[in-house]
Parts: sequence; structure tokens; C-alpha cells
Amino acid sequence: MFIKTFSPSKYNTYVECNLKYRYKYIDYLKDEYNKGLSKDALQFGSYIHKIFEDGVEAKSVDELRRIARDLRGNYHFKGRVQDIETCIKHFFEFNSKLEGSVSTEMIFEEKISDDFSLNGIIDRVCKSKNGKYLVIDYKTSKREKTKRELYNDPQLLIYALAMSRMYKTPVNNITVSHYYPLTGNLVSIKYLPNQVNSFAKKIQDKKWEIRKKKVAQFQPKVNRFCDWCGYKEICPKHGATNREINEALKASKFGRSKSRGSKG
Repeated sequence: MFIKTFSPSKYNTYVECNLKYRYKYIDYLKDEYNKGLSKDALQFGSYIHKIFEDGVEAKSVDELRRIARDLRGNYHFKGRVQDIETCIKHFFEFNSKLEGSVSTEMIFEEKISDDFSLNGIIDRVCKSKNGKYLVIDYKTSKREKTKRELYNDPQLLIYALAMSRMYKTPVNNITVSHYYPLTGNLVSIKYLPNQVNSFAKKIQDKKWEIRKKKVAQFQPKVNRFCDWCGYKEICPKHGATNREINEALKASKFGRSKSRGSKG
């Protein structure tokens, strides 16, 4: 199965479950096959990200509140009024201390070989006066990851690798981090060059692993993420029949065909 790019979410999906990767990136199925799955947390996270993006130059907490009110109708989740206020207050204080903002919501695509690229979106990139970079990924979870967990985080490893190549700077000039607006804490680390180089090799290995597979070889893997998977109801490990799976695949192919036809 040919693949020419990895984003952090694409890489994580493949590692998490091969079948989920197939449904999402090969069959292009929408992740709507889990009736018990609430998308409130996802909507809340997207909402807070957008407030931070639009409010990066806000001069007061009240300005951030106004931005939040203007955006609220675009996102669908229940309550969390106090959480919104907490995020706004913490972000304003945090944002006022940052220097040299290079970009917000930075879209990147960086080649790591002739036929393969890394792509994605980085929430925030800042550059200090001494030429060091700070990469920030906003996280609206109440549970903070430890520094030890960040050392093995594929998303941040991809960011560090891409940033080093894009800005032609050594890996040890780049600090990668999670910012938690609900707690107001920044958890940050630096990678060693050999860590990033080792991960780059792992990416190439995964690329070839996928390229050598046939569609039927993308098998499900039961793990702690299953209850939050948008494809749980069409997973054979969770009781889905061949008929149910085939109906979902057929509907997806019909939808893509219909969409292409309408554009013509």
C-alpha cells in the first residue's frame, strides 16, 4: 500500500491499530461508527485552540473573552464555562511571557527522503534572541504528560525532526513542549540528536512496512484506545460481522464516487 507522507496523527494511528489506519487513510471512512463516543472533549479542544490562535495578540483577558464569545457558536460541547475562563486567564499570562513568535498554526511539509515527507500543523513556534526555538503543542487535557513520556512522544519527535530540517538548526537548539491551559503548566524537553535520528529511521521502517502490506493485512489490535475509537462498531474484535463491515466500506466508496461525480 503506497504511502508518501506521515503526519503525527497518521503515524500514531498506524502504531495504535493497523485496521484503524486502513479505515481512516485507505478506505477514507468517517469515524462515526461508535454511538457511545462523545465528541465533547474534541470540540472543546478545537475551540480552545482557535481562541489561542485568534487571540495571540490580545492585549487583555477581556479581549480574549470577547474572542471566545464570538467563536462559541461554532463548537458543540456542553457546559465547561469555568474551564473556558481558566484556560483564557492562564493563556493570557503565559502568552505575555513568550518572545519572538514565529508562527501560530504553522503548516509544514518537509522531505526526509526523495519520495517521503513529514507534514502537520504546529500550534505555536517561538524564537528567542539567541536563536533557540520553542515548539508548543496545546493540550486541553487535565492530565499532564511527564517529561519521560514526552521523550517517547512521536508527535514531538516529528516536530523536532521537521523543525531542524526546515530551519537548518541543530536538534539541541529546539525545545519541544506541551502547554496545559487548564493547569497553566508548560512541560518541555530537548531531544538528543541520536534520539531524533533513531526516530527518523523508525519512520522509514514504518513507511516500508506499510508499503509492503496488502489491504487485508491491516489487522485490528485491541488496546486501551478501543473505547475512544470511531470505528469500534465495524471492528471484528468487537463483534462486527463481515456484512456490517462490507456495508460501511460500500457506503464509503459510493460517497466518494458521488462526490467526484458532482465536481465534474
